[in-house]
Amino acid sequence: MKGINIFFRMLIKNLPGLIGSIIILIAVICALFAPLIAPYDPEKPITEDNRMPPNSQHIFGTDEIGMDIFSRIVYATRIDLTIGVLATLLSLSIGIPIGILVGFYEGLFGEIVMRLTDLIQAFPVFIFAMVLVAVLGNKMENIIAAITFLNAPIYLRLVRTEVLSIKGRQFIEAARCAGKSNYHIMFKELLPNSLKPALIQASVNVGWAILLTAGLSFIGAGIRVPTPEWGSMISLGADSIMTGQWWSSFFPGMAIMVTVLGFALFGDFLRTYFNPERR
Repeated sequence: MKGINIFFRMLIKNLPGLIGSIIILIAVICALFAPLIAPYDPEKPITEDNRMPPNSQHIFGTDEIGMDIFSRIVYATRIDLTIGVLATLLSLSIGIPIGILVGFYEGLFGEIVMRLTDLIQAFPVFIFAMVLVAVLGNKMENIIAAITFLNAPIYLRLVRTEVLSIKGRQFIEAARCAGKSNYHIMFKELLPNSLKPALIQASVNVGWAILLTAGLSFIGAGIRVPTPEWGSMISLGADSIMTGQWWSSFFPGMAIMVTVLGFALFGDFLRTYFNPERR
């Protein structure tokens, strides 16, 4: 309880972190209560209202087939936030245990795993994600799986580096002398002391996953129209920018920018929170 109080006291005093938290909270509220917030069906075109600029009826305007942009942005939060958060959590759940094992058991096993991660990370991320989604299919669960596969090596490396730096410390040696098993040392001693860099990176990676999802949808390899998703909305309205209908792409782009910024600001706050020297 004391740790929670310290966390929130620091958050209130840290303006960028507080702004990031508010942005994330708004995104979560939009995802959870989209039917209550959105005034229109996000997938139902209103043909008589197509290509309308922002007005009192449609505050963000309508797209070329008459779908309300504000409603679609609100509902798209469900898709993008779900993909970003689930992919990041799955990446953590895979990368952290493997990172602990690779850091603890050095040698041939560690070398093989690290060379495999080198191979995965050698490919351009967006191209690799596009290929994975093309092979698996452009369903939401396949996009999550592709992003998880690409992100897991990041956490593996972060945790491995931490394990290598602390496994020779006195409290680990004391656990060995006390007859603690390798399992106990890895997951009771090393794991809690190796999580900070991974947790900081996780906040940033949620935003990165949202950007990657939007990028895939923009080129037609991700979520398809009419399902509301920020990247596909930008793609749908891109051709209309040249004819002056900027709102179709502008507002979804702003939604991506603000949400990614929120997770980045919160990640920077976590870096301060976990580092006593910066408090």
